[in-house]
Amino acid sequence: MDRIQRFADVVVRAGVNVQPGQGVILRTDTAHLEIARAVVEAAYAAGAAWVEPLWSDGPMRRSAVDHSSLESLTASRGWALQRIREWSEQGIASITLLGDPDPHVLDGADPAKAAAFPTDEARAMREALMGRLRWTAVGAPNPGWATQVFGEPDTERLWEAVATAMRLDAEDPAAAWRERAATLAERGAALDALELTSIRYEGSGTDLTVGLIPGCRWTGGGLVDAAGVPYMPNIPTEEVFTSPDRMTAEGTVRVTKPLVLNGQLVLGLRLVLTGGRIVEVTADSGAEAVRAQLETDPGARYLGEVSLVDRDSRIARAGIVFHNTLFDENAGCHVAWGSGFPFAVPDGLAKSPAEREAMGLNASNVHTDVVIGGEGITVTGTGPKGVTEIIRDDEWVL
Repeated sequence: MDRIQRFADVVVRAGVNVQPGQGVILRTDTAHLEIARAVVEAAYAAGAAWVEPLWSDGPMRRSAVDHSSLESLTASRGWALQRIREWSEQGIASITLLGDPDPHVLDGADPAKAAAFPTDEARAMREALMGRLRWTAVGAPNPGWATQVFGEPDTERLWEAVATAMRLDAEDPAAAWRERAATLAERGAALDALELTSIRYEGSGTDLTVGLIPGCRWTGGGLVDAAGVPYMPNIPTEEVFTSPDRMTAEGTVRVTKPLVLNGQLVLGLRLVLTGGRIVEVTADSGAEAVRAQLETDPGARYLGEVSLVDRDSRIARAGIVFHNTLFDENAGCHVAWGSGFPFAVPDGLAKSPAEREAMGLNASNVHTDVVIGGEGITVTGTGPKGVTEIIRDDEWVL
């Protein structure tokens, strides 16, 4: 089995875990054509009833941003909402291939328009992914992504790094991921047992304390759908995470990895949070892209995720910056502004959006992860047993 086939096999078997007779949607860029074909083949081989590719393309997106109004870019489309409802009713599987082929495609564009999207569609899709659909997102190597990482389109070198991060070098990569998922689940269970009320990140430029929702659940490795079928939303994944109380974050954050946001590169990002809200944004470059996204809805400025990753991560061991949030977020501790996870709070999937908000869970149409960990990061948790050290100098010690 060649490398692309092994990649596709991991996506289908360990990622969404396609079941016989299930429908599959594949969201992918035109730059990922060869890999997309392999994923479609693997999905059908696993018994998929149908696979529908949904194509995106950076230059086409730039055309829309340059020539459409903000109102047009955010307008509700009834046919699109109906399609999402039908996907949810059918319980389809959703695969997304990431790996930006041109992270500068929106340089110079209107930040507000670059960040714009139909919010009701995003909300409906997020609700479906959090409750009814199995889904996974993976990084697909391409020349543009390789150029961003290495300064030249060395796709072979990027493939080698991605193969290491995704455990494609294992005899059975899908089985290797199931084993890693079990280890991460054990870490989540250890955190749950502490009944933490808050968590604190301390490192160079970062001192952030975030309160937690009573009874919140730490998740690591993967999820299980309503039918009892296991899946892994992200490959690679090296984190354990939960959703915090949206009103409680206090402190400063220094983001330690680049962020590609709506086609724009953000470097040296720094944040100040008060009363849970991001109140100050500075960066060496790209700050306007962040500010524009934080204005998209009332929940965008609040945190929806706190996550723990240590140096044992395969991505961390790779020693490179992938310039891809899926990978870089798994190289170090991270937080995310925007939507929280209903499954992270007690009976969250059964509660209404208003009930979740009352519990402290954030609601937003965006969810953006930023890495704040790496060398020197220390994480402690506070709960009934006092203060517990979880990560010391980027090493898991719990």
